[in-house]
Amino acid sequence: MRNINRNFKRGRTQGGGSQRSGSKFYRGQGGGGGQRRSRGGGGGRGRGTYIHPDRYINKATVLDEQKPYQSKHTFADFGFLPILDKACTRKGYTTPTAIQDDAIPPILEGKDVIGLANTGSGKTAAFVLPIIQHIVATHTSTKALVVAPTRELAVQIEEEFRAFSNGLRMNTALCVGGASMGKQKAQLARRPQVVIGTPGRLKDLTEQHILKLGDVDVLVLDEVDRMLDMGFLHDVRFLIDKTNPNRQSLCFSATITPAIEKLLADMLKNPVTVSVRTSQKQEHIEQEVIKVRSKEDKITMLLKLLAQPQFDKVLVFGGTKWGVQKLADALNARGHTAQAIHGNKTQPQRQRALRAFKEGKVKVLVATDVAARGLDIPNVSQVVNFDEPMSHDDYIHRIGRTGRAGKAGHALTFVVGG
Repeated sequence: MRNINRNFKRGRTQGGGSQRSGSKFYRGQGGGGGQRRSRGGGGGRGRGTYIHPDRYINKATVLDEQKPYQSKHTFADFGFLPILDKACTRKGYTTPTAIQDDAIPPILEGKDVIGLANTGSGKTAAFVLPIIQHIVATHTSTKALVVAPTRELAVQIEEEFRAFSNGLRMNTALCVGGASMGKQKAQLARRPQVVIGTPGRLKDLTEQHILKLGDVDVLVLDEVDRMLDMGFLHDVRFLIDKTNPNRQSLCFSATITPAIEKLLADMLKNPVTVSVRTSQKQEHIEQEVIKVRSKEDKITMLLKLLAQPQFDKVLVFGGTKWGVQKLADALNARGHTAQAIHGNKTQPQRQRALRAFKEGKVKVLVATDVAARGLDIPNVSQVVNFDEPMSHDDYIHRIGRTGRAGKAGHALTFVVGG
């Protein structure tokens, strides 16, 4: 941050956040926050949970002080088939993460599992590997259904299934909105062993009698809290009711709310609960507030930040689809390579934008909260909250896109006024 500190003055929050106005950095230690209407932050997002600016501030913990996780198993201990062992080796999987270490054994035993883990914990492999093992080992028409809250996460899960099942006779179908229904119908006609999708599209295909769920032996709900936040409770319950009542059920979530508890109580049988959640403060991520005088000053400040050499792979979050697209267009017009991801984009457009960002072909990805959960985007140098999030949980998941895999991260949040 040396280059930034030369160009911008810094101050410390005073009086619970009544800071001087102007485009300046403010650092301090995190504080509390009351509940009232959303600040909005220029996002036009209406009412929400007020987040005190102090909660956007954190001095990063030195990573060397963090104690590494000591796994109880190696991947070789799980008893996977040789072809799966080779796939794990090929992908560099030798030592399990905490969620893999604790969840894989009961899943292999056929038990229902509740997995509580932070995003980026490696939970996808925790259910993908046992499902493939079961399908291949039993030589039956085992069918698994994986339900994810967003198109991007569903695509990522299917990619994991394909990577681990390479060389096996196993078909998958990806059923998400914003993509060709005809292609998805063709995939389902091949009687795939694994179907991955988003709740709305899966419900549509089921109601059209194209997707039949009565023979589903394994049901996975991933990012359950996010699905309920997005209003998918009715669709998820519909899908659960259509599946085989004797199925194995696996549910993964970062948080547990009363609504989630009710959902899980209705669908699980004697579940094993695996909790490997760590602190939600993201201590290893440097978190700062940028005070600006007006909404219009935010773009000026963002351009100054992007001119700094350390801002080389930047994920910018906005509050609305229209605002995200407008910001991406403005950055491109000013010489910064940028792509946008939001709900008005088709799935192929969203995947192309995400791929370009992952591969370093564009410097900036501007996104709504569809990119805040579950996506594995390596080496994001900074997360910038151009518009403030609607809740502190949303904030935690946004900034979790930086500082992944034990690396240091950096998050900045624009706050208008003072």
